[in-house]
Amino acid sequence: MVEAPLPLAGAASGGVEVVEIVDGDTFDATIDGRLERVRLIGVNTPERGECFAEEATEALERLIVGRDLRLEADTSDRDQHDRLLRYVWAGDVLVNEQLVLDGFAISQDVAPDTALADRFNAAQSRSMADEQGQWAADACGRRAGVSGLRIVEIEYDAPGNDGENLNGEWVVVGSDDELVDLSGWALKDETSSHRFVFPNGFSLAAGSTVRIFSGCGSPTESELYWCQSGSAIWNNSGDTAFLLDPAGNTVATLAY
Repeated sequence: MVEAPLPLAGAASGGVEVVEIVDGDTFDATIDGRLERVRLIGVNTPERGECFAEEATEALERLIVGRDLRLEADTSDRDQHDRLLRYVWAGDVLVNEQLVLDGFAISQDVAPDTALADRFNAAQSRSMADEQGQWAADACGRRAGVSGLRIVEIEYDAPGNDGENLNGEWVVVGSDDELVDLSGWALKDETSSHRFVFPNGFSLAAGSTVRIFSGCGSPTESELYWCQSGSAIWNNSGDTAFLLDPAGNTVATLAY
């Protein structure tokens, strides 16, 4: 059983009734008679339509429906969507952490709400090592039969203003052993909104690398462009890159 930490500021217990599970990390509840949407702090689950989204939603339902819940805030009370940001306890179980331990959610550090970030990151390392949930080799269907494909390096801190110098940040993906057709493969960060899909027909030769820039440009055999706009992709305070095969299985990761 996971040992509970000391209560954080803004703790609330009792008077919480779950109304609807929105997805794996969000639910609606009446709190002291008021309807609120609650977003779990420090974790992120797959979006609807993605691999393991349905399983994550069902896992959250099992953990919180019909349970005596305690909600705790960190630094922020609400996010930009007016959702309450909370750690959720169901008895002695920290729901945010349990979702990570069982492989339904990934740990996501979003400042300033990082009081339990180290704890969630440790839970993810354990879950990945044990191949729980989405970390199982065939979690999303038949795994692509490749070896030696890895995320080599991340340049997350572009010179100057990151948002104004998007091509100053990049990720390098390499193939050590064989020619790999990366058509339909994807590269993503810890969020649900940043995802780069490799173009059809793009292949990576054995012993070669490709650098994926966050901004726009003309693609070559060794350089591709995410063409993100408005803001940087990779958080300077810490993030994780995930390389997914066409089925959605995680084949390689690199955290910093």
